[in-house]
This record gives sequence, C-alpha cells and structure tokens, in this order.
Amino acid sequence: MNESFRLRTVIVFLFFCTLLTIAFTHLFYLQIRQHTYFVQLAEKQYSMPLVHYPPRALITDRHGNVLATNKLCKSAFVTPNALKNKSTLYSFLRIHFPEAYDRLLKKMHVPFLFIKRRLSPEEIDLFTSAQLEDLFLLDEPNRLYPHHSCGCIVGITDIDNKGLFGIERQYNEYLAGTPSTYLLERDARSGHYYFSKQTTSEGSVGSPVTLTIDSHLQFLVQEELEAQMEKFHSKEGAVVIMDPETGDVYAMASAPMFDPHETTALDQTATHNRSITDCYEFGSALKAFSALAALAEGVVTPDEEIDCEDTKTTLFEGRTINTVYPDGIVTFSRVIERSNNIGIAKVTKRLGPKLYDHYVRLGFGKKTGLGLAGEQSGFVNHPDNWSKQSLISLSYGYEITTTLMQIVRAFSVFCNGGYLVQPHIVLNPLAQQKKSDQLYAQETLDTMRTILEKTVSQEGSGKYAAIKGYRVMGKTSTANLLVDGHYDPNKNFFGFIGAVEKGSYKRVVGCFLKESSKHGIYAATTAAPLFRKVVEKILIHDKIIEGDLDESSYSCNSSS
Repeated sequence: MNESFRLRTVIVFLFFCTLLTIAFTHLFYLQIRQHTYFVQLAEKQYSMPLVHYPPRALITDRHGNVLATNKLCKSAFVTPNALKNKSTLYSFLRIHFPEAYDRLLKKMHVPFLFIKRRLSPEEIDLFTSAQLEDLFLLDEPNRLYPHHSCGCIVGITDIDNKGLFGIERQYNEYLAGTPSTYLLERDARSGHYYFSKQTTSEGSVGSPVTLTIDSHLQFLVQEELEAQMEKFHSKEGAVVIMDPETGDVYAMASAPMFDPHETTALDQTATHNRSITDCYEFGSALKAFSALAALAEGVVTPDEEIDCEDTKTTLFEGRTINTVYPDGIVTFSRVIERSNNIGIAKVTKRLGPKLYDHYVRLGFGKKTGLGLAGEQSGFVNHPDNWSKQSLISLSYGYEITTTLMQIVRAFSVFCNGGYLVQPHIVLNPLAQQKKSDQLYAQETLDTMRTILEKTVSQEGSGKYAAIKGYRVMGKTSTANLLVDGHYDPNKNFFGFIGAVEKGSYKRVVGCFLKESSKHGIYAATTAAPLFRKVVEKILIHDKIIEGDLDESSYSCNSSS
C-alpha cells in the first residue's frame, strides 16, 4: 500500500511539474519571445495617431481683396466593420446613393468609408432627417472663391484640398503648410476617454500668396471681353494688362470662363488661362517687331518710299502676297500704319536671317517665366528650316506662334526704353526688377512709337483704338487659323496689341477674339474696339481721367 501511495504521489508530483513547466514555458514565450509583439498590440489599443492639417492660406489680390479663402463643408461617412443596423442603412443607400452602396459592399472590412463629400444643403437635410445610427457627418475644409473672374489664374483645389491648377497648384506646398502629428492615449475598452496628447511632429501653417492682379479691374475686363465676344459670336478670347516698367500683370482675363464652385461637370478647356496656354500665329501685330528690326539694322528709314504696287495681290520673287487694302508708293511708316503686307515683305527681305535673331531677342520662342503651369513657349521657324516663303511669312506674323503674354511683353520695349521686362503674377514688394540689356536705341524706339501712334490715327488700321487725350500706340492683327495643314479663310484670329500713356502712367494691353461666326470683319473692327473699351475702364479705374471719358461705363461690382 505504501508503494502504491508513493507511486501516486510521484505521478501527481510529476503531473504538476509538467503543468508548471508548460506554464513557465508559455509565460517565457509570451513575456520574452513575444514581448515586442504585445507591446505593439497594447500601443495600438491605447494609442491613436492623429494628423492635423493647418487651414490653407489665403490668396489675395494686390489690394488685399480675398481671391481664395476657406469654409467648412459637411461630408457623410460610415464605419463598415462596425455597422449596427445594416438593413436600414442598405435600404437608404440603395435608394439615394447607389454608387456609395456598391462601394460599401466591396469594402465591408474597412473601418471608414465616405458616402458623399461636400454635401449640398439638400443632401445634409436628407441625411439628418433619415436619423440612421450608422451614418455620421463631419466637417471638412473647403475652398471658397469670391471672384469668379479670377478663376483661370487662381485655379481650384480637389476634394482633398490640394491644388489642381493655377496658383492653387503652383504654390500648393506654400499655401498648404505642413501637418502636425499627435499621439493620443485612450482607454482601450470604450475608446472615448483620452489621457494624454503627445506631439510627435510639429507642422507649420501655410503662407498667404498675394497676386499682382487687381480683382476689380479683372472683373471689369472680363465683363468687357464677354460682351465683345457675344457681339461678334466669338468662340474664345483673352485680355492681358501689364505695367511695362515693373512687369506686374494687373489683369489676365479668359473666356469662356468657369464657375470654381461648380466642378462636377467641368469643361477642362474653360479652365485654360489662354493668355499663356494658347499659341497662335498672330499675323499683322508682328509687323511692329519686323519693322523695329528693319529700322534697327538700318535697312530702311521711316521716310523711304516703298512700292506696294497699288494692288491687293501680287507676286514677289515668285511668291503670292495678299493684303487687305491696296497702296501705291508710300513711305515705310505708312506701310506699317496701313498694315500693308506687300510693303513689309519687301523691306523684311533685306533683313534675311537677322529677322529671326530679333524675334528671339524679343522673347519669342521661349516662356516668359511668369510662373504658372501650362505656359507655352511658342515657336519661331529657324532659318535652317526656311523655305522661299518663310521670310515673307515671318514678316507679317506667320511661321511664328506666340502667346498673348509673350507679345505683350515684347511690346513693352516700346514703353520702357527698350528693355525686355520680366512679367510677374505674384507680388513681391521686396523684389527688384531685373532688366535685360537695352535691346534697342532710344532713337529707333522713338521712331517706332511715332509710327505705332499714327497706326491708331484716323488714317491708320487701328483707328478704332484711339482715345482722345491719351497717347495710344498699337497694332491690329488679323490672321487665318491653320486647320488640318491649311489656312482656313473662314476661321480667323483678331488681335490688338497696344499701349496707353499719360505722363509717367503706362499700361500695355493685349487682346484677341477667336473664330467669329460673322464674315467680312477684321481686327480693326473687333479687337481694336475691345482694346479701347478695356483701356477706358483701366483709365477710369486708375483715375487717370480726361473729361471726355465716360465714367458711367465703370462699375465697382466685382462679384463675378
């Protein structure tokens, strides 16, 4: 019996030793071998990372008027992996948000899912009246754009408040700042009580961006552009206003424009800032620069008589040249004033490849450096690629494509003493304007200024651009558009590039209208009047007023 008792005791002892060994082994495995795993698991249960994004910074015009600011909008979401009443939620979503219902079924395992973001007031009422326990609303930051006419410049942000185009995209990181990251400790059971908040990464607020644009003037210019487009049934148009001394861009209007708050069915072409994204063969406006080159190279004088052959069509060195108005033997000044293609082609032929050098010197064929995405560089046909027609075409604005911004910049040399100014869209009061070397002698510039002023006289091609009491210079620009490799006489481009001066006050203005459905019209009767109307509003807005200007045409309403 003692032997039996002793055996049972040993067995029990060994059994408990085995249990203890198993227990200690398990504890060793949990506390030593899996220590890191359980620490991380505890941190996940007790700690919650939180990322906080600072409010996006403002975009303002040169006078401090807000062009882009922030507002809160409502968004609806669910927690798919913790739904309490699936059937009710499913029924609601199937009826009102079928697309969100389909997404929910595919992502039932995720902890968070947006149903709809940036809700309309009607949608907010729908969600709140439904009173679904699995449906939640939260506030999200959103951009507000008070001045619609600045849309193509300012741009917009996407659903996550990141810039898509314009200033919003170009200066996205500057405006957005950097987020702060926090680590919150909470109770692991309910998740409702927070014990501490630790900053793991300190962010920074965004910096505001101030533009050179005058939003009031932008609205007035946009209004005038759209009125002229409607009058002539034009498809597109643009206007640029720039200070030729500083390079500050005061207005940059494009049409058709878009509503920055209605982007669900956004026409991408309406977002284009046509002053920098669209290149065209501008036509006759380039005569101002081919004439400048001819005078600078000494191949012609303003009083030299040029035989324009008193015809609208002629053969010159085997090439056909057409012009709008026939002229006989007239001075070179008169050739430019009357915009005679035959006369300018004959003179420019004397320049040869030097014409290309002058075009490049004036900034054609390369970006202006304005600082906006989408800017095009344009094209100037290189002499190595010239045909017999090339020099003739280049003399009056073909075989060279340019943006409106490029040609406005080039025209500024007539107003600032011959310097190629650097255009600006972002205002930096501490920056010093970097001037190029003086490109042309003042005597040559004065000659061209006189010619361009006569161009807007009663006998010039741009007479409808004249404004009494002010020094106005400019050049009309009518051109056929290239369609499928051929110039279509029914698709036209109408432009005007010019400047207005009064004492020390100077502004260069460029504008164009594209593809009017009306026939028998020219830049002289479309773009030149647009230029005049825009300049009148500029002068009244800037209070550079002569008695004969109509102040009643000016409106300070800039809500569009």
